[in-house]
Amino acid sequence: MDWKNQVVLVTGGTGSFGKKFTKILLEEKQPKKVIIFSRDELKQHEMQVGGFNDPRLRYFIGDVRDRERLVRAMHGVDIVVHAAALKQVPACEYNPMEAIKTNIMGTANVVEAALDAGVKKVLTVSTDKAVSPANLYGATKLAAEKLTIQSNAYAGGSATRFSCVRYGNVVGSRGSVVPLFLKQRSGGKITITDDRMTRFWLSLDQGVRFVIDCIEQMEGGEVFVPKIPSTKVVDLARAIAPDAEINIIGIRPGEKLHEMLISEDEARHTIELERMFVVQPAEATWFGYSWKDKGSELKEGYYYSSDNNMEWLDIEGIKKYIAPFEELFLQGKLEG
Repeated sequence: MDWKNQVVLVTGGTGSFGKKFTKILLEEKQPKKVIIFSRDELKQHEMQVGGFNDPRLRYFIGDVRDRERLVRAMHGVDIVVHAAALKQVPACEYNPMEAIKTNIMGTANVVEAALDAGVKKVLTVSTDKAVSPANLYGATKLAAEKLTIQSNAYAGGSATRFSCVRYGNVVGSRGSVVPLFLKQRSGGKITITDDRMTRFWLSLDQGVRFVIDCIEQMEGGEVFVPKIPSTKVVDLARAIAPDAEINIIGIRPGEKLHEMLISEDEARHTIELERMFVVQPAEATWFGYSWKDKGSELKEGYYYSSDNNMEWLDIEGIKKYIAPFEELFLQGKLEG
């Protein structure tokens, strides 16, 4: 895929993912233009003065809840990466209508605006919490996935194609547990909800590069899932603060012991490749099912969860992931 003539729009472009995605894309793929679409003028200003002032960058203030603004922003756009979301589980539980308006209706607006503007590819960024969701955030992301994938039916004979990526916790991203543990370390105590808890982990760099790879390969209709390691949350705490006391405070509402990236039901129409899984739509007249020739089908009864993973990070492995954030924390530059 030749990126040099592509105009790319990123919703939620001032977030952790959006900034990293923009940096790597500009440096390595040299697109024609990258549009940062977000609702916070301060974060856009901080992004600009923080070094994101490339002449190929454009900053659009707008909210995914505003379909008309999205249509305007997508004029002449080839690729949309939809990363805007309310993602804090407690905030979504306390403000359910706001989560639905942004994560579900916002995704619907992105889909419709992309269709109206003739965008070629739309990739929605999702989460393991969308699989068998236990909280409203997960439920809204499940709906966002379904909206994205099934909207290929609306595309008909047009050029627009829709796919998703779904992955686990991003180490050190805004709102993640790593900045929290680093802050708690100075007090000598770290709080964990349950010492049995496991999570999928990947670095921000891995997540961004996976998204770029999926844009290049997508045909429309896939949910792409990377093969990533699991870790025990208690091991993460020990890697960050080996001398701290660990307090078990109990699972919060909507929290799971283990996360899942592919359910047993989804596995029946999933193809495994060397570095990822491709979840195909169960039945769709618009999908070509050509991925079956590129990989292998999964065994009956398979599911991909953070506690049955074949790849694990031990404490030393975790330290390598968190080392860059240790440095930023010590410099006072780590975003919480």
